[in-house]
Amino acid sequence: MTTVAHLAADPLWFPWRFDEAADGFRFRHLSRKDHASATFLTEEYLGSAPETFMARNALSNSTRAPVHFIFHSAFCLSSVLARAFDLPGLAMGLKEPMVLNDLAGWQMRGATGPQLAQAMDASLKLLARPFGPGESIVVKPSNITNALIAGMLQLSPQSHALLLHAPLRVYLGSIARKGLEGRLWVRDLLVKQLGQGLHDIGFGAQDYLAQSDLQVAAMGWLVQQQLFGRLAVRLEGRVRTLNSDLVTARSADVMAALGSLFGVGLDAQAVVAGPAFTRHSKHGTAFGAEARERERATEDVHADEIGKVAIWTEKVAESQGIPLDLPNPLIR
Repeated sequence: MTTVAHLAADPLWFPWRFDEAADGFRFRHLSRKDHASATFLTEEYLGSAPETFMARNALSNSTRAPVHFIFHSAFCLSSVLARAFDLPGLAMGLKEPMVLNDLAGWQMRGATGPQLAQAMDASLKLLARPFGPGESIVVKPSNITNALIAGMLQLSPQSHALLLHAPLRVYLGSIARKGLEGRLWVRDLLVKQLGQGLHDIGFGAQDYLAQSDLQVAAMGWLVQQQLFGRLAVRLEGRVRTLNSDLVTARSADVMAALGSLFGVGLDAQAVVAGPAFTRHSKHGTAFGAEARERERATEDVHADEIGKVAIWTEKVAESQGIPLDLPNPLIR
């Protein structure tokens, strides 16, 4: 029988979901191989499996590894960087754990500050359990949790974070080439961001109804850019920013700098030669800078729309004082 103490201490018992009604966690047993094979830590990629519940107040203190974060604004190679930290003996990367999405959802449904802080603190302690002696943990949350970044870093004062974003036109191209799926996704993100109080850039809900899909996408990108810019200034000693084009253009430099930021003594050249940088994070096919350029070439049919929306967005950013190039970069 799995005991409460074993659940709390063993990192292979992963905090799968937070149950706000029961004030506790549902755990699933996930091996390191399970983590490596899943694009994200969701049922879509891992399937269904038995779960074990533990009340939050039953948690006991357990060994806690250094934990750091890769926050992102979506479609910016964040999965590549998270996978790059699957380094037995050094680090483990956790890709979009749903337990943090649950907290973001609870916040939108009206969780109080103390409720959210207690659940988040317990969640971070569970995510910080080392998979091996001396290993660090690198967590890449979903971008829907970006409204919680300040709280996470406050509760984990030894943590460092990367704020990763795609350039505006690259982001718009990613949405456009995804067709209806991408356009629905940005509108869903808008609804959630409005619920999180992130849209303070001069537009109301009715204004967004009159905007095109790519304009809505641009506004979702812009409010995340605004958030990242403020955090990079406020937490300058702990936070760095990165333009995603550098992930492929200067891969080894990025990994060396990120390893230094997170205190992980990795071999940057070896990591860049490994599967995180040479295989597509979602499809497993060969991937690199050339493949990324071929992927972008499919956006040409949308070039006129992307160009016009980008110019409009740049004007909005200028009027609101939102930086298109974020301060405090990881590499120069």
